[in-house]
Amino acid sequence: MDTPSVSCARLLPGVVGMTLVGSSVTVSQALVDAPLFTAQAVRYLAATALLLAMARVAGVRLVRPRGREWLWLGGLALTGLVLFNVAVVQGVKHAEPAVIAVAVACVPLVLGVVGPLLEGRRPSRQVLVAAPVVMAGAVLVEGTGRTDAAGIGWAVVTLCCEAGFTLLAVPVLRRHSAWGVSVHATWLGGVMLSVLGLVAEGPFAVRELTGDDWAAMGYLAVLVTAVAFVLWYSTVRAVGSGRAGLLTGIAPVAAAGVGVVSGGDVPGTFVWVGIGVVVGGLVVGLRARVMRFA
Repeated sequence: MDTPSVSCARLLPGVVGMTLVGSSVTVSQALVDAPLFTAQAVRYLAATALLLAMARVAGVRLVRPRGREWLWLGGLALTGLVLFNVAVVQGVKHAEPAVIAVAVACVPLVLGVVGPLLEGRRPSRQVLVAAPVVMAGAVLVEGTGRTDAAGIGWAVVTLCCEAGFTLLAVPVLRRHSAWGVSVHATWLGGVMLSVLGLVAEGPFAVRELTGDDWAAMGYLAVLVTAVAFVLWYSTVRAVGSGRAGLLTGIAPVAAAGVGVVSGGDVPGTFVWVGIGVVVGGLVVGLRARVMRFA
């Protein structure tokens, strides 16, 4: 089943959102020694306050979840925000970071298959052809690395959590909009992480945060959470999770670019080839369907 045409304007928020997510890789390195749960709790609670202020200025009406919506939103926060962070930290103890990144690179295929089913549609042949191409490009950009059985397990958990961040939003996006899903996900995730922080790191862990930690959390809270979440969910709502999933291939490309700008090494041949493959996959998946610009 092919998908109807979609405007470039509807894809642009997702492109920008994934670019911001990619930039978080370099920024997050500043938090390696910070108390994990406490730092992430501060990030998401600060993002919630910012999102509420932005929604008020934009005149967006937020509604309270009801019934099963609590399960979808709670599951989104638990998997996409809380467990994802745990899986990444535990994963890199058993595997090189590239292994976890490769797992995340598989997200386009998962979204391309499962997303349309949740939306009551058949998966698009075009997206199913393009998703493996985007995946292959992302793997080339990130590279591979050593791991053990536990590392593979955590990589799979990371993949499921990253996919859940989008898929669990699908049933509630229509009623709550990108703004509502972002607000409810961040405050729920912030509360969960606060509880974990109190139990695992103690009530005074916040005192361990340095100036660099606060700067990194500020960037993550404002751009990678408050702004990127709304942009991403706007595209998911507009074009569907299957096609939006292809855009996740932009994140590793952005991460490589930010790494160079911030003083890192110039990417090698395989990275440049991977970037080209990602672009090719996006062209395959979106070109024939991007018919308008507004």
